[in-house]
Amino acid sequence: MGAAALAAAGAAGQRRSLRKIGSTATQAPVDVGEPSPQNQFGFGTGTQRLPDPKSFLDGIDIFIFDCDGVIWRGDSLIDGIPAVLDKLRAAGKRCFFVTNNSTKSRKGYKAKFDSLGLDVPPEEIFSSSFAAAAYLEQSKFKETGKKVYVIGEKGIGEELDLIGVPWFGAEADKGKEPYMGSGGKLEQDPNVGAVVVGFDRNVNYYKIQYAQLCINENQGCQFIATNTDRVTHLTDAQEWAGNGSMVGAIKGCTGQEPRVVGKPSPLMIDYLEDKYSIPSRKRICMVGDRLDTDILFGRNNGLQTCLTLSGVTSEELLLSPDNAIQPDVYVSTIADFFP
Repeated sequence: MGAAALAAAGAAGQRRSLRKIGSTATQAPVDVGEPSPQNQFGFGTGTQRLPDPKSFLDGIDIFIFDCDGVIWRGDSLIDGIPAVLDKLRAAGKRCFFVTNNSTKSRKGYKAKFDSLGLDVPPEEIFSSSFAAAAYLEQSKFKETGKKVYVIGEKGIGEELDLIGVPWFGAEADKGKEPYMGSGGKLEQDPNVGAVVVGFDRNVNYYKIQYAQLCINENQGCQFIATNTDRVTHLTDAQEWAGNGSMVGAIKGCTGQEPRVVGKPSPLMIDYLEDKYSIPSRKRICMVGDRLDTDILFGRNNGLQTCLTLSGVTSEELLLSPDNAIQPDVYVSTIADFFP
């Protein structure tokens, strides 16, 4: 794709249109119980540590990288990442960065890449906050004249602002407590047509109650989750409860399943495929540290897959007989691409 087209596609995360993305944001997963007898790279049965980096790279045109646990941990860059990205681009590989973390918008993630010394154009960055806005835009939510209630942080709101969808909640509801004395009742806005649940370090009972009132009492109100990751990387010292805990709270009091827009939903790969006219998914490799989101995303959507052990998944867990989600190959970090 030429520079002009890339500039138009990115434009620092400005307004975008979705033309051919499937309207369904969740799909039944593929049968992940039996790995294929031979993967795309001819490396034999089942998953194994990457044996031949050159053959691997020769078979891939596009890399989709998760961020947390692959590029960085918390606010710390993983060793060797700048050199790897430079070498991939020098070899003619296109790189995209797709994260389930909704706390930042694409603009916010651009600033984080910059702070870590990584020169990544905004059009290469896709967050689940962007995916939530993209889904609402594609479904013509703005035309309904309704509002969005947000459990989450500023990334979701920034992306909703870009598409002109009114929203409230999020950080403004930090510290709020509903009155629960005699006759206590929390009134919800009847014009809320969607509740978007993203990771929220300030989630509280008020937000949960407000969200469930909207979903349970506002006819047709959508329940949208940016992702359902069980744990996340907030620091490089330990794992922290992820957005699955926030989504689970809303599921528990509504009895409804959310429309999930982040990985492993197909929405973001559908968007990339349409936006950049990608001819074949077989020469795309999803690189991530999570089996149940990154690797499942790749397998469900016809991509090659590479697991990195620099994040939440250990080699012991990967090779356990209880693990049914197998990548094509795995590495310690993506620095193994260039030994």
